[in-house]
Amino acid sequence: METRERGLSRRSVLERSAAGVGIALTGGFTGLFGSEAAAQRGRHPRPPVGYGPLVDDPGGRLSLPDGFSYEIVAESGVTTLETGEPTPSDPDGTASFPRRHGGTVLVNNHELDGSEAFPVPHVDGLVYDPAAKGGTTTIEVDGHGRRIRQYVSLAGTSTNCAGGRSPWGTWLTCEETENQPGQTKPHGYVFEVDPHDQRANRDPKPIKALGRYAHEALVVDPHDGTIYLTEDAGNPNGLLYRWTPPRSAQPLGKGVLKRLADDAGALEAMKATSRRGKHVPDLSVATQHGTTYDIEWVTVPDRDAATVSTRKQFTDDQITRSRKLEGMWWGDGGAYFVCSFARFTDGSAAQHDGQVWFLDPDEDTIELKLHFVYTPGDQDDDEDGPDNITVSAYGGLIIAEDGEGKQHLIGSTEDGETFFFARNDDPGDSEFTGPTFSPDRRILFANVQEPGVVFAIRGPFRKQRR
Repeated sequence: METRERGLSRRSVLERSAAGVGIALTGGFTGLFGSEAAAQRGRHPRPPVGYGPLVDDPGGRLSLPDGFSYEIVAESGVTTLETGEPTPSDPDGTASFPRRHGGTVLVNNHELDGSEAFPVPHVDGLVYDPAAKGGTTTIEVDGHGRRIRQYVSLAGTSTNCAGGRSPWGTWLTCEETENQPGQTKPHGYVFEVDPHDQRANRDPKPIKALGRYAHEALVVDPHDGTIYLTEDAGNPNGLLYRWTPPRSAQPLGKGVLKRLADDAGALEAMKATSRRGKHVPDLSVATQHGTTYDIEWVTVPDRDAATVSTRKQFTDDQITRSRKLEGMWWGDGGAYFVCSFARFTDGSAAQHDGQVWFLDPDEDTIELKLHFVYTPGDQDDDEDGPDNITVSAYGGLIIAEDGEGKQHLIGSTEDGETFFFARNDDPGDSEFTGPTFSPDRRILFANVQEPGVVFAIRGPFRKQRR
């Protein structure tokens, strides 16, 4: 396979094989792109991965492989909440939970900063800040992905982007902001949302122990409750954080985080070092698949950022930064996390169209699993801008694109070969968000942020492996 700029040329590979390309996302990685591997493929050709070419949707919504279909679960301004208001704008990070009487419960973020057409309604008892318009809604669907009801589960928060599913069955929603004009309370926190118990969602309280900054996503280590969090911010670029719970709070469970003291546990920022012992101030410089850095953690001086943003409390020699730290998901005993893109113009040391890293908490390392080369001349057919991510119920990963041109859901095999699974056909070319499988693995839920649609995708899912 052709390579360029020491990374994979996505366009050249897609021109050779529309079905998939060779990328190591999981498991061991040895010589996947070498001449020996290419020779082996030539002698023993393998069938393409994925589900075949995408079939144009006559409805102009969502193109999927043959045999797959979709149901619209919710649409901003079109469907209504059980209290009568329209479904809020900008669905983003989402998690699924089993519904008690069959089906699925979705907790759906709404990334609203106050300027959008359809805010999250302020329901008595569920409002944090009366001046903020974001929050979450909860959607119940049946076993076929058909909508049953939708209602507000958190209101009065701001710019709820992604978050993470907890091991104890709740959604931790993240505010991707530090503050907005006119708001009456500080923002930039994480809130816990119970998918089943609205009483637990009353009187929402920020989890200040996790810090105040432009949160993007998080994962929880199910073994010890350690939480890893990404920051999507610039000038300077954001950080990757680790929060270690105090022993007195163990084991973590429903409602425990809300009861913690504001300074409970330890909040630290990541510092990466090359295997040669050289400090790595910016993750964008990594271009080789399998690049591995040792990591250590540096205490955040003022986690509530009373006067200075957390990322500005460090000099560049103390920590490691990255542009567009985005989605995270726990799997394979560690945390996958995404750097969506990097450009010289945003202060990055190098340019790329995306990275996927794997953080190994036992080895205290991060390893580059996927690198998208910067290809400004190819927009529609060149995978770029990875954002939300989930570990697939059928092996590998599902990645939501937020890049240039046409937007896709990208699937992968367990060996890391990737394929286009869905394409947003709306003329606005808005990003995909919030991919998540139903608990029974039969439905993939995913959103298009604008005009604001939640899809339930069904079809002949199968194990994706070589």
